[in-house]
Amino acid sequence: MAEQTLHPPSAGDNRGETQDSEGQSTQRSSVTEKRFLLSNIFPFMRARQASSLREDLADALSSATSEDGAAFSPEEKAMLHNILRLREIRVEDVMIPRADVEAVEITTPLWEVLELFEKSGHSRMPVYAETLDDPRGMIHIRDVLNYITRQARQKARRRTTAKSAATEVAPKFDMSRIDLAKTIGELNLMRKVLFVPPSMMASGLMARMQASHIQMALVIDEYGGTDGLVSLEDIVEMVVGDIEDEHDDEEIMIAEDADGVFVVDARADLEELAARIGPGFAVGEHGEDVDTVGGLIFSVLGRIPVRGEVVQAIPGYEFHVLEVDPRRVKKVRIVPLSAADRRRQQRAVVSARPEDHAADAAHAAQNSKEVG
Repeated sequence: MAEQTLHPPSAGDNRGETQDSEGQSTQRSSVTEKRFLLSNIFPFMRARQASSLREDLADALSSATSEDGAAFSPEEKAMLHNILRLREIRVEDVMIPRADVEAVEITTPLWEVLELFEKSGHSRMPVYAETLDDPRGMIHIRDVLNYITRQARQKARRRTTAKSAATEVAPKFDMSRIDLAKTIGELNLMRKVLFVPPSMMASGLMARMQASHIQMALVIDEYGGTDGLVSLEDIVEMVVGDIEDEHDDEEIMIAEDADGVFVVDARADLEELAARIGPGFAVGEHGEDVDTVGGLIFSVLGRIPVRGEVVQAIPGYEFHVLEVDPRRVKKVRIVPLSAADRRRQQRAVVSARPEDHAADAAHAAQNSKEVG
């Protein structure tokens, strides 16, 4: 048998191994780079697919004809649209503004709290100390009624005979046992309330309310002040529409008086009002910037008007401010002008425009040259 002779590796062999190791290293680097790129691309693709699906659903609901959309009623289609849009809605879009928040001061006596609940029709109200910027919690009408019931049913004690000891009699419902002068702070009936920023997503707040079993949140701005209030019902109404029960009074936003005069809530929708009044009520470019009557008046004046002020907001009409608070307009009377008044209003608007003054001056100068 021939013996095998082992030779040490030559320099060429070392170069080959070095080249192989360098090639493997380059290959591993390439694979790592690809994995890195794919790891960044796939989340984007998944997000894009989800976004595309949402857009496809919205487009399908919008473009469906009466035959294609027979599976969904108009109300169902509206709710589906609202569900798709819910992820874009923030707390500030659904909150009740501070000016409209009905709340209870912590030193308010029980009898006055009952009147406030009766007047407002709410089942919950926030409790504050001195101002809304110092909230302490909320009070629920059910807790108030439970307290009244417990106090009215407390057992009375009486002595039947000289020999008998004090005995208990059957509990009776006696309202005289209730101290209506006690304040909310003394009764210890307050519950916790959530505090959220205005930029929070409404869907996130709804999930938080469900998890905490607290259905009221106060919206707090960056300086710690109270911006408004949100309830679970407010968020749900963004999907299903207004929820009204047997205790809710129908709120009249637009009321027509004699001679074409309208008394409207300043929160009334501008387009709805224009459709109600008729084609003579030309909103014009204002319709692109504002949505409500109050917003229109503020846009024209640049400030909150005073009570009794008359605003020329729409050609041919006068807006008489009936009710206002420091934060917003509340009620307005819209009066149509006569033909003569319309002409005077038009002349006043034209004469007030500086570009028209410049045009008139240029026209007068041209005429003087021609005459000369």
